[in-house]
Amino acid sequence: MKYTVVWTPKAQRDLATIWTTAADRKAVSAATNRIDYVLARNPHGVGESRSAIARLLIVKPLAVLYRVQDQDCLVTVGAVWTIG
Repeated sequence: MKYTVVWTPKAQRDLATIWTTAADRKAVSAATNRIDYVLARNPHGVGESRSAIARLLIVKPLAVLYRVQDQDCLVTVGAVWTIG
Protein backbone atom coordinates (compact mmCIF):
# COMPACT_ATOMS: atom_id res chain seq x y z
CA MET A 1 0.00 0.00 0.00
CA LYS A 2 1.32 3.42 -0.90
CA TYR A 3 0.83 6.41 1.40
CA THR A 4 0.53 10.09 0.54
CA VAL A 5 3.17 12.15 2.34
CA VAL A 6 2.33 15.73 3.27
CA TRP A 7 4.39 18.26 5.19
CA THR A 8 2.65 20.72 7.50
CA PRO A 9 3.13 24.39 6.62
CA LYS A 10 5.48 24.81 9.60
CA ALA A 11 7.55 21.80 8.54
CA GLN A 12 7.72 23.23 5.00
CA ARG A 13 8.91 26.60 6.31
CA ASP A 14 11.49 24.95 8.57
CA LEU A 15 12.75 22.81 5.69
CA ALA A 16 13.03 25.89 3.46
CA THR A 17 15.10 27.64 6.13
CA ILE A 18 17.30 24.57 6.57
CA TRP A 19 17.86 24.33 2.82
CA THR A 20 18.63 28.02 2.27
CA THR A 21 21.16 28.08 5.11
CA ALA A 22 22.72 24.66 4.47
CA ALA A 23 26.36 24.33 3.55
CA ASP A 24 25.42 21.25 1.50
CA ARG A 25 22.07 21.85 -0.16
CA LYS A 26 22.38 18.68 -2.23
CA ALA A 27 22.52 16.60 0.96
CA VAL A 28 19.40 18.29 2.32
CA SER A 29 17.56 17.75 -0.97
CA ALA A 30 18.65 14.11 -1.15
CA ALA A 31 17.55 13.49 2.44
CA THR A 32 14.19 15.14 1.81
CA ASN A 33 13.63 13.00 -1.28
CA ARG A 34 14.61 9.85 0.63
CA ILE A 35 12.26 10.73 3.50
CA ASP A 36 9.35 11.19 1.09
CA TYR A 37 10.22 7.92 -0.67
CA VAL A 38 10.46 5.68 2.40
CA LEU A 39 7.48 7.22 4.18
CA ALA A 40 5.30 6.73 1.10
CA ARG A 41 6.19 3.05 0.94
CA ASN A 42 6.58 1.81 4.51
CA PRO A 43 5.99 4.44 7.22
CA HIS A 44 5.64 1.84 9.99
CA GLY A 45 8.78 -0.02 8.95
CA VAL A 46 11.13 2.93 9.29
CA GLY A 47 11.87 5.29 12.10
CA GLU A 48 11.20 4.83 15.79
CA SER A 49 8.04 5.16 17.80
CA ARG A 50 8.00 8.28 19.99
CA SER A 51 4.44 8.05 21.30
CA ALA A 52 1.20 6.32 20.46
CA ILE A 53 0.84 8.53 17.39
CA ALA A 54 4.26 9.97 16.53
CA ARG A 55 7.35 8.45 14.94
CA LEU A 56 10.88 9.77 14.39
CA LEU A 57 12.90 9.18 11.23
CA ILE A 58 16.53 10.18 10.72
CA VAL A 59 17.98 10.55 7.25
CA LYS A 60 21.14 12.56 7.75
CA PRO A 61 21.42 15.49 7.82
CA LEU A 62 17.68 15.65 8.66
CA ALA A 63 15.34 14.26 11.27
CA VAL A 64 11.55 14.36 11.02
CA LEU A 65 8.68 13.71 13.37
CA TYR A 66 5.67 12.23 11.59
CA ARG A 67 2.26 10.64 12.08
CA VAL A 68 0.68 7.81 10.13
CA GLN A 69 -3.04 7.66 9.43
CA ASP A 70 -3.61 4.18 8.03
CA GLN A 71 -7.32 4.64 7.34
CA ASP A 72 -6.47 7.53 4.99
CA CYS A 73 -3.13 6.13 3.73
CA LEU A 74 -1.64 9.44 4.85
CA VAL A 75 1.67 10.37 6.47
CA THR A 76 2.01 13.87 7.92
CA VAL A 77 5.45 15.30 8.61
CA GLY A 78 4.99 17.75 11.44
CA ALA A 79 8.55 18.76 12.29
CA VAL A 80 11.98 18.73 10.67
CA TRP A 81 15.42 19.68 11.99
CA THR A 82 19.06 19.08 11.25
CA ILE A 83 21.27 16.62 13.06
CA GLY A 84 25.05 16.41 13.24
